[in-house]
Formats: sequence, C-alpha cells, structure tokens
Amino acid sequence: MRPGPRVSILTGTLAAVLLGAGCAGAGSGPDTAPDPAAAVAALFDPSTLYRRMGFLASGAPLPFAGDIRFLATASPDTTLAVLALSLSNSALAFRLADQEFEARYAVEFALRQGGNVAVRLSSPERVRVASREETQRRDESIIFQKFLRVPPGTYEAVVTVRDEQADVSTQVAQAVHVPRRRRPGLSDAMAVYRGGTRTTLEMPPPVLMNPRSTVSFGLDSLWVYVEAYGLPDATPAHVDLLGPDGAMVRRDTVLSGDRTVATALVAFPPEDLTAGEWRLRVTADGVSDTAASPLVVSFSGEWAITDFDEILSLLRFFGHDSAIAEMRAAPSGERPALWRAFWRASDPVPATSPNEALELYFQRLQEANERFRETGGPGWTTDRGEVFITIGEPDEVFDSSSGLQGSVRIIRWNYLSRRLSLDFIDDTGFGRFRLTPASRVDYRRALSAIRSGS
Repeated sequence: MRPGPRVSILTGTLAAVLLGAGCAGAGSGPDTAPDPAAAVAALFDPSTLYRRMGFLASGAPLPFAGDIRFLATASPDTTLAVLALSLSNSALAFRLADQEFEARYAVEFALRQGGNVAVRLSSPERVRVASREETQRRDESIIFQKFLRVPPGTYEAVVTVRDEQADVSTQVAQAVHVPRRRRPGLSDAMAVYRGGTRTTLEMPPPVLMNPRSTVSFGLDSLWVYVEAYGLPDATPAHVDLLGPDGAMVRRDTVLSGDRTVATALVAFPPEDLTAGEWRLRVTADGVSDTAASPLVVSFSGEWAITDFDEILSLLRFFGHDSAIAEMRAAPSGERPALWRAFWRASDPVPATSPNEALELYFQRLQEANERFRETGGPGWTTDRGEVFITIGEPDEVFDSSSGLQGSVRIIRWNYLSRRLSLDFIDDTGFGRFRLTPASRVDYRRALSAIRSGS
C-alpha cells in the first residue's frame, strides 16, 4: 500500500476509526470521449456506481459510501457485524475551534425486522484538522467503523449520517441478510487497509476496513482479510478475483491460527488489477459456503471512473499528450505500469498521497461542466471550459452578449498577470461561444508557457 494519512483508533467493543491527517478520531487531445456528459456525472457522483454494486451509498447533500461485513462470534446465536463508512472532509461543515478546524457528525444505524428494531446504534463523532486546506479534501479522509453483535436473520438496514453543524443529513435503507457463521465455515471477504491476526472470537479482529472496497488503478495493492472457523491446520483458502472481462486471478494462502479461528491477509499487486468492477470470492477445501463481495478498481479513491478509455478522454486538456497517447495504444497488461509512471510524472508533490495536479484539473473540470453549458455539448468540452480548466479563472470578464438580437455576441476574458486577453464569439446566435482564431493562437502560446514553467 502507498503510505496513507495518520490513523487514530478508539478502542472498545464498539471501535470507531477516523482516518485522516490531523483527525481525532500543451494542446488539446482528440475529441474521442464516448459520452462526456455521462462520464463527468459518474466521476463526481460515485454513489450511483456504489449503489449498483450493492454498497450502502448516498449522494448530496452529505455523500458517503460503505458496507457491512459479517464474521463469527463465540456464540452461534450471534454474528459479528462490521459497519464501515467512507466520507470526505469536504462533505462536512468545519468551524474554527482552539486554533484547529472541527466538524461534528453523527451516524445512526438500525436493523429492523417487521415493526421491531433488533439493533440500534447512535454515535456522535468529531473530526479535527489543522488547516483550512484540509477541510476541503475530497478524497476518503474519514473512515467510520463499528463492530456490533447481532442475531442472524434478514433485516432492513437503515444508515443515517448527519452533519451536526450544517444541520443536513442523508439516509440509506437496504435489505441485509445476517448469516449464521457455521463450523466449518468462512467469514465474509473484506477489503482492508490493514489487518492482523484474530486469536479469539470474544474480541473483534484488528482490521481497518476499506469501506468502499476500492483501490486506485496501477497504484495500490488490494489487501483482503478472511477468517475460517473449524478448519484443520494448514488448510488453504482460494482467493479468486473475478474481473469485469471474466478474467480471474487466483491465489492460495494458508490460514494461520487454530480450529477455532484462523485468518489470512492476502495482497494482490497493482499489476494484477485492471480498472473496472470486480467480484471477490473466497473458498476453502471442505467448506460448502463461499465468501463473496464486490470491489472497485478506479483511477483514484476520489474519482469513480473505472473505464480506461473514459479517463483518457477526460484528460484531453491535461497535457502530457505523449504519455496519454502511449497509454491509449498500449495493451491492457502494460497499462498499470504506464498509468503509474504518468501519475508520478504529473504529481507536483510526490511525498503526499494525492496527485494535486490531477485533483485541481478534475475540480476545474467539474466546475466548467456546470458553468459553461452550451447547446451541443457538455460545459467542460466548450472553448470556455477548456480555457478555464487549463488556465483557471480570469481576472476580468467583459460580457457584451446579453440582450443582443441578430448581431455578433462577444465575451472577453482578461488574465492581467499574463497580459492575456481572449475573445469568445457567438456568431450564430445559438449561444455557442468560440475562441477567435487570434485568441486561439494567444491561448496556445500562454498555455505552452504555463506548462513549461515560464
């Protein structure tokens, strides 16, 4: 795994985990996008992808995603449920408190059966970060995790996440089957950020779950944690990765422990994982049941894009054109290494986990898509969208387009520090503004200077 943010763990039978720094707890590429509008919508609303795959997920106003996994307890009448949710700092409202920025949120969880509530949990949480910049993190900067003992059965699981300071909340309800863990038998397979050895069924396992079962293509290894109960020593577990194209990667691993509980932590390197939606399946000799779960190989923990051609099309204004062309032409087996090299070459601060240049690019892409919509295409593919994404917000805008009928309409953007003025003309009257030829030349010259660092 790549080094992540500092982690603080709150101990106890119900353990909450907060993951996050300072937490308490030169030209345009070819127009080849298959569906730019759909790709951008999916990129910035990952909840659609995660819901389709069976995760607990919600979009605005307070987006989160997560899952529940089930393991054995010492009693056959109870099952250990691991509830884990993934949030970003930017989803919460922060306020300055004691020279730090603090957010307060609460998670409520219930398992309902008919008119009865079998399990109820209410957990208020705090997040503290040192800087305003950290409050705007859009990646997975918070992980909430709880262990609960629940009776086997079929329930409606209801998860509510509430921002206490912004007074907004989102709720997800989903049918859940809590299995009875038999001997011999297996636990659910869990994607984890870290895992240890569970030595007794009286205590929860020392794991930090990957709530969205998501890894970054070409960058991160996938770590899978699984338990077995009542199996002879040295029994192998078969870990199958069923890819989006039906390809399978199989690893055999020997479980360590005893007949009561044995564990395995299996790692799959980035070169084994192509981008897409996968299924994870674990079986063991002499065990009739299987442990299966979905997982996502995306281009970042922040971007819910799992199609290689889509991400390359979305990067048409990013630069690094030769690297992108090489990735587009490469066979699938070579793409992880090429993406990894592209990520490193474009990352302005290699010591940090995110790629700040790509983050800024996609933030501008999202804003451009919303602000510069025109007839005939998504906002980010327009001339104004392209300029905004690559150069940023102009210092001055002069708009002579309003209220004019039957005449040429002009919008001028001025970038004062670069002594750059760009004219966008709508000479058809249909609201499609295009850079004038002279402005296109000036724009390309300015962009070349920016990318060369001058």
